[in-house]
Amino acid sequence: MRIEYLKNFIKLSQYKNFSKLSEELSISQSTLSHRISQMEEELGNIILIERTTKKFKLTQQGLLLLDYAEKIINLYDQCQQELLKQKDNIIDIIIITISKLPGSHILPKYITEFKEKNPRIKFDLLINNSQKSLSILKNDKADFAGVGSFMNYKMEEFDSIKIGDDIMFFICAPNHELLKNRNNTIKFQELKTYPFISREIGSGTRNIFEAQFPKHNELNIKLEIDDNNSIISAVSESDYISILSELIAKKAEDAGLIKIIKLQDIPIIAKREIYFIKPKNKKITNEKMKFWDYLEENL
Repeated sequence: MRIEYLKNFIKLSQYKNFSKLSEELSISQSTLSHRISQMEEELGNIILIERTTKKFKLTQQGLLLLDYAEKIINLYDQCQQELLKQKDNIIDIIIITISKLPGSHILPKYITEFKEKNPRIKFDLLINNSQKSLSILKNDKADFAGVGSFMNYKMEEFDSIKIGDDIMFFICAPNHELLKNRNNTIKFQELKTYPFISREIGSGTRNIFEAQFPKHNELNIKLEIDDNNSIISAVSESDYISILSELIAKKAEDAGLIKIIKLQDIPIIAKREIYFIKPKNKKITNEKMKFWDYLEENL
């Protein structure tokens, strides 16, 4: 039986939805269904999922397999890490799942500095939105996470280090008609008539923006894009507007790709703190704790 199929089965038990999981895996729903059927056949023609109910429900055999599958995958991942360590003379691997702003603009500097002093520690950096990063961390698939929003989790569930502050701005193309005969300062009533690009569901940027900017539902939302660079590209050559974190927006503006819009009536549309986190009181290796302490001391 393929390890990948076991991983699919574990994820399916969490998603409880073939369509949503197949979309994340970038495979067809029929392919995912075939993988489950193949597992059932290999295990002795058993039934893992009750197909007679409208709700997703594992059979008793499915629940038993889920318990063993999680243990098998954990052992497989541990074995894989140990083999990598021996191959590359690595003493530890630190896995970090992190949202786009801290992953691209905040944390790399500290990882580079730490790596120079500790060359036998390897980093695996997984770029995900805040929601997915939190889910990965809670499922013990990463050691740490970097997020701009705690989404539906409570901050008290985690040990945390504040690694940055963020303010959000509306952006538009450098030659956008909104800016004609103006000093980049306009009223929201004018701005909201133009098509708006939103971040995807699960994005920390979107979560904070919608929580702190009550007029977000007045925007003319036409697109959802899950990548900041793609948003910049789409905005820079169209009449679309969007929002970006200050650090990302200023770099794009300095490059001549976009203009930051300042609202006359709403000076700050949203702000947040960026955190580096781990599950509360989680026991970690000395090397991982060493990196945690390094961040605390240098931020």
